[in-house]
Amino acid sequence: MSENDVCDVIIVGAGPAGLAAGLYAARDRYRTLLLDKNGLPGGQIMLTEAIENYPGYEHITGFELIEHMKTQVLNFGAEIRTNQTVTGLSRRDDGLLELACNGGETKFLAKAVILSPGSDYRRLDVPGEDQMRQATRVSYCATCDGAFFRDKEVLVIGGGNTAVEDTIYLATRFTKKITMIHRRTEFRAQQVLVEELHNIASQHNIDIKLPYVLQRIVPSNNGDRIDHVEIKNLDTGAVERLAVDGVFVFVGMVPNTQFLKGTLKMNDAGFIACDCTTLKTSMPGVFVAGDCRQRAAMQLATACADGVVAAMMLKEYYRDPSTWPSTMAEEGVGER
Repeated sequence: MSENDVCDVIIVGAGPAGLAAGLYAARDRYRTLLLDKNGLPGGQIMLTEAIENYPGYEHITGFELIEHMKTQVLNFGAEIRTNQTVTGLSRRDDGLLELACNGGETKFLAKAVILSPGSDYRRLDVPGEDQMRQATRVSYCATCDGAFFRDKEVLVIGGGNTAVEDTIYLATRFTKKITMIHRRTEFRAQQVLVEELHNIASQHNIDIKLPYVLQRIVPSNNGDRIDHVEIKNLDTGAVERLAVDGVFVFVGMVPNTQFLKGTLKMNDAGFIACDCTTLKTSMPGVFVAGDCRQRAAMQLATACADGVVAAMMLKEYYRDPSTWPSTMAEEGVGER
């Protein structure tokens, strides 16, 4: 496919949402191109060693799942181009959508676009975090990884709705003990959630420490587990050592949507506004799928579902572009 060819649809991002969209679009015989900024398709799910909550697989690695999905997409005729960082989206005078990649080094044209650049977990960038993440001892998703810490002791960091909700989820289903820290003297979560947290804290062995921050995660000698963590009391400056089996970090998400600022309607956190039923954005012909959109569930299965919905909506758009809504529903996203 040359730079001047016009695609029926270009999909930005070849993670689970993008690959699912690519599969459905290619099966409908649309000329489909996927652009991904990384050297390999897959997104952050490629870093996941064990997936047990994706329907149809009791256990599979992120790499294996993406390989299956990529093969399906390619077999139906879609094209995937890697190392293509989309840096701009605009509509030309002739109505076609133009995507600029790598600062304008390459440009691609399409009749429609599905945005699925995903989002990244906000990290703490403390010593030991990255090493223990790779050892599957640091997690950013309770639903994804909670079952791996059954009857274990963990540290939870965060003070918003997600942190409180997921602490309750972990404590009532899996963990033996949770130490929960937050850098402020009060939680940012809704009061009803904070009250629920305090109500169950004694029943489910949750030790709440405010205001504390994580200073570092110290790996064991062989690097396959956590020896201990160090947390600091911001009031006194005292540093405490805790022996834990895992660390859960719930300090928000960062959507990969910086290149769309000023182009599409987004909320204050950078998540793309959309009609959550059709996944239509504020720009006609541009759909959104996966973790970068407002109200996303941030799960592998729902990202794939978004990709399917967006691809299926292409037919309606091609039949009658005038059906595109003139306004987007005003929806808050909270931490996401």
